[in-house]
Amino acid sequence: MEYNDIYDKDRKLTGRVHLRGTPWRKGEYGLVVCVWVTDGKGNILLTRRAPEKTFAGTWENSGGAAQAGESSRQAIARELYEETGIQAEQGEFRLIDSGSDRNTHFDYYTLIRNTPLEEIRLLPGETDDAKWVTFSEIHRLIREKKICRIIARQFQAQEKLIPGWQNAQK
Repeated sequence: MEYNDIYDKDRKLTGRVHLRGTPWRKGEYGLVVCVWVTDGKGNILLTRRAPEKTFAGTWENSGGAAQAGESSRQAIARELYEETGIQAEQGEFRLIDSGSDRNTHFDYYTLIRNTPLEEIRLLPGETDDAKWVTFSEIHRLIREKKICRIIARQFQAQEKLIPGWQNAQK
């Protein structure tokens, strides 16, 4: 059983927790974190969602829900490690955007890490493939609907904030 901290609309902790998989009440928010990992040369790491997940077989960046007691940076370091085997210190992640929707607060990070694909460790039940892609390849995958639509919207909103974007335009 996994629990998440409950935040209010102003992103303040309420001191209560939520059981993952149960409905959120009005005015309750969880925290979800995502990271765009770049290799510093204009490529972005994507993982493919496992067959048992929603949006199965689509590509995405790493991320997930913060567990009860975790800060945003603790959560993104854990999620990235769980999904890819990439270890990073909390201070290495650069916050590029935050937002909220009906019951979720979001934090979006970048991390520069040139990790060879052979060193990526996938999490069974979560991810089943990984690849480095260029910015233009992400646009192609979006057009072909091969990127989870939620992730596609994030990418389009944050593309210019991701390290390497300037190099991809040359």
